[in-house]
Amino acid sequence: MANRAYLSVWTRDFSEQTMIAEFARFLTAAPLSPDGSSFTELIVQAVDPTETPVAEWDLRKQGYGPAEVAALAAQHLHADTAYVANASWDLWAFDLGTLKWVHGPQPLTLTCNGPGFDDGAAATEGQFLAELGFEHFFTGHAGLLAPGHAANPFNGSDHPMEKTFRRWMTVEQNKREYAAKTRENIQQLFAWVDSVERVLPVERSRLWSEGEENFEARLDAILTQR
Repeated sequence: MANRAYLSVWTRDFSEQTMIAEFARFLTAAPLSPDGSSFTELIVQAVDPTETPVAEWDLRKQGYGPAEVAALAAQHLHADTAYVANASWDLWAFDLGTLKWVHGPQPLTLTCNGPGFDDGAAATEGQFLAELGFEHFFTGHAGLLAPGHAANPFNGSDHPMEKTFRRWMTVEQNKREYAAKTRENIQQLFAWVDSVERVLPVERSRLWSEGEENFEARLDAILTQR
């Protein structure tokens, strides 16, 4: 299964009293797909992730933006509750099967973790958490880009699809395009982090992933690689 990437955010004044208003501002900063610039679902989860959600709304035909989603969330205001909003944002994606690029919507999940949810998971996972999608949208496949900072080296797999990919990448023009498209995704992500810091009293934020020891350092290295 492909590794996934995340953005965790902590604010200076987070509490049960402030979290819904800040959640609305967090949602406002998200770079949603222009063709689907509204949220598709809201899930309210109490106590911990193993519990059945206390409320769910299918918003696909509602055209709901941040204010409407926050208003729904406020109906279940409790410190031990998480609020999960689903939407999409546009990223460049490289298809290993066809060796072609597609720019289009990818799933985006934005969560507000109440201070008492899941035994205080917000302290470690983030009061606000964005599931960004597959890690390779930002790092590329197979450790090709900035390999010195990659957890897995470029020649680290014998999978037939990766062998085909490596052969395709021996063409310099293909490699340059691959780096450029990946950098566009990173730049959009970094611009989003800047937007979050403008709308919220951010104490700290962290970009991380399931496959990289230091995801942010890898992204910085890819951006500066020429």
